[in-house]
Amino acid sequence: MTAAINSQNTQSVLDKINNSRTSLANNEQTFLSLLTTQLKNQDPLQPTDTNQMTQQITSMTGVEQQLVTNDLLAALVGMNTGTGLSEGVGMMGKIVTATTDTSTLQNGSATFSWTQPGASTSLQVDIKNAAGKVVRTLTPDDQKSGNHTITWDGKDDSGAQLPDGGVYTIAVTAKGGDGKDIKATNVKGRTTGLVSAIDNSTGNPMVIIDGVSIPVDNVIGVSNTAANSNNSQSNAQAA
Repeated sequence: MTAAINSQNTQSVLDKINNSRTSLANNEQTFLSLLTTQLKNQDPLQPTDTNQMTQQITSMTGVEQQLVTNDLLAALVGMNTGTGLSEGVGMMGKIVTATTDTSTLQNGSATFSWTQPGASTSLQVDIKNAAGKVVRTLTPDDQKSGNHTITWDGKDDSGAQLPDGGVYTIAVTAKGGDGKDIKATNVKGRTTGLVSAIDNSTGNPMVIIDGVSIPVDNVIGVSNTAANSNNSQSNAQAA
């Protein structure tokens, strides 16, 4: 799915253009003042070269034209902000998987992800419940640098299966060969559910999953509803 360009990015572009336009206006006034002063005080026997003045004016005009082009590009970027809403509408009634700050235990499992800037020799992943209590400690074998994904089976350290619906987070503790800490980044959980609504009231399109608002850009997977999947299987069997 192509990530939508949000309104915040558009505003940033417009701010840069406006700052450039203000700076140009100030420079243009300074240039005209200097040019007028130069013409008033020029030597009649050695007048200012008109070709040089023409080149300077042409340069200023070229910058103004570039700013107009930037305005048009910014307008196009603004138009693209609507694509996020369109993508969200396309997800209505479908099952999506999205990255969030937490992960909900569903069907006896929950998935988390993180990024390591370097390879580790010691890695520990603590799974915490909503109260912040560690319920399970995992020691993954894969300790390479880069992106990591881990799926927890929903069991606590005693082996008891925890009920679905619980919300969990993880804390990643990694150390390098030199014994120094390696700070994990992009520590995320994942949630999967049916998209029941789309909200664009903040200008940043959100999908509503089980009453929770999640940015459209956070969606990493889309599939048909369970009903549609069952119908497809039934049709296949009938054929």
